[in-house]
Amino acid sequence: MAEIGDNSESYRVTAEELRGFIDRIERLEAERKELGEGVKEVKAEAKARGYDVKALTAILRRRKQDREAVSELDALIDLYEDALGIFS
Repeated sequence: MAEIGDNSESYRVTAEELRGFIDRIERLEAERKELGEGVKEVKAEAKARGYDVKALTAILRRRKQDREAVSELDALIDLYEDALGIFS
């Protein structure tokens, strides 16, 4: 066991506790990797069925935002595109 910190505030570091944190982090990182692979598989399946994965990704990103923020962004994009003569 070791102690870190100054005299007013020290913490005990035990190998068991430290190993527990490391193990938990490694398990969570492995789960995150598995989940990422699962997302890739679902996107590949959607693409194979004819769906546009970029559009699906955009929808997922927009669903995380609040409706008002999405509407404001859409209006601003329309304004900028009009000003630039895009899609006219």
